[in-house]
Amino acid sequence: MNEALSPSRRPGIRAAMFVDFDNVFTGLQALDPLAAKRFAEDPKHWADALSAGGSGEGTRRFLIRNCYLNPMVYSKYRTYWTRAGFRVIDCPSLTQRGKSSTDINLVLDAMDALSGSGGIEEFFIASADADFTSLIQRFRAADRMTTVIAAGAVAFAYREMADHVVESHDFVAILNGTTVDPIHAVASPKQPQVPAASKAKAKASSPAIREVLDFVRSAPGPVVGAMVAHRALTADPSLKTDWGGFGKFGTWVSQIGKDVEYSAAQGGWVWDAKRFSSEDLPVPADLQPGVEEQVTRVTDVPALSAAQFRQIFKAMAARLRDQPALNRTELSRQVRDDCVSAGQPVSRNAVSFVLQGLAYANFQLSDKATAAELAAAWTANVEELCRVALLEFDAAEKAAVRRWASGGLLENGQA
Repeated sequence: MNEALSPSRRPGIRAAMFVDFDNVFTGLQALDPLAAKRFAEDPKHWADALSAGGSGEGTRRFLIRNCYLNPMVYSKYRTYWTRAGFRVIDCPSLTQRGKSSTDINLVLDAMDALSGSGGIEEFFIASADADFTSLIQRFRAADRMTTVIAAGAVAFAYREMADHVVESHDFVAILNGTTVDPIHAVASPKQPQVPAASKAKAKASSPAIREVLDFVRSAPGPVVGAMVAHRALTADPSLKTDWGGFGKFGTWVSQIGKDVEYSAAQGGWVWDAKRFSSEDLPVPADLQPGVEEQVTRVTDVPALSAAQFRQIFKAMAARLRDQPALNRTELSRQVRDDCVSAGQPVSRNAVSFVLQGLAYANFQLSDKATAAELAAAWTANVEELCRVALLEFDAAEKAAVRRWASGGLLENGQA
């Protein structure tokens, strides 16, 4: 009889996943109902993406796959998860207010895994609930890698405690099959894991690469990433699907090399490293250190100018009038392109963040939505993010935040 391999000799990273089903599912429903359905009915899809997204030996073995759900509400999804290899833990409501026992069950199981003999190296928490911040702290103190999969606004402390955060729009893209990157590669800003096949695709994108090189090398300074992306897509429209297998513009442009440098700061910038550095990145006039800078630093609101926010709302209202049934993914792309054409370039991630904020504010996108209404809903979301982050402003500062976040549309009555 062959002797079983010891845990230390088995290939792959030993990992554990804990899914707060109620939190993720409700968050996804607010963002993209179709993605929520796929999350609930096909967990194997994104679980396999996670398994293939490891670094080092290239694979990840989930020794623990736990899903915590309220059987009173979501029992119909149980079979999908058990068939995908998850252990489903019933967490019924134990109070009159409907609060379930998910938090305590998840924490107890996670601590058992941390102190157990399995030698778990990575912990995944699928929940945007900041109550798990202390749990993430325990993982870090034990020198374990941690990843948060969120389908909602993530508290700043919770985000900073984790090693990686899979943002809502990235998770939706994985669920909808609009990116070929493994989830962990999307989550990690440090060293994206790119398949060899994807690298081959990038080399085939020579017209776009040539256009980017010519544009960046002749520019008088660092160039806004959105403008570079627009040039690349014009030269090679096929890149708009998944950026040659890299999933994101930032990952694609970073692999070009040839002294082309990229930074995600301030919405994304690209520059010629032979002539410039990150110190040459400009700071928008109305984002000099002040109340707006505090908001962007603490809440993750995109560091855009008031003019850029205003252009987003105007472009979005115009697109919705023409195509009210447009899905959020395509809407974010078109609004990004419209802003670039209007001379107020913004990144697609910034537009996606605004769309996400509108969803949290329960704003219904329709052909009747005006720029001022979009600005009002977005501003209400920004104010709520500030409240949750415990940012305290006086009356003048609150007015400044409102004027900046709304792009001046609420103050000036522009639409």
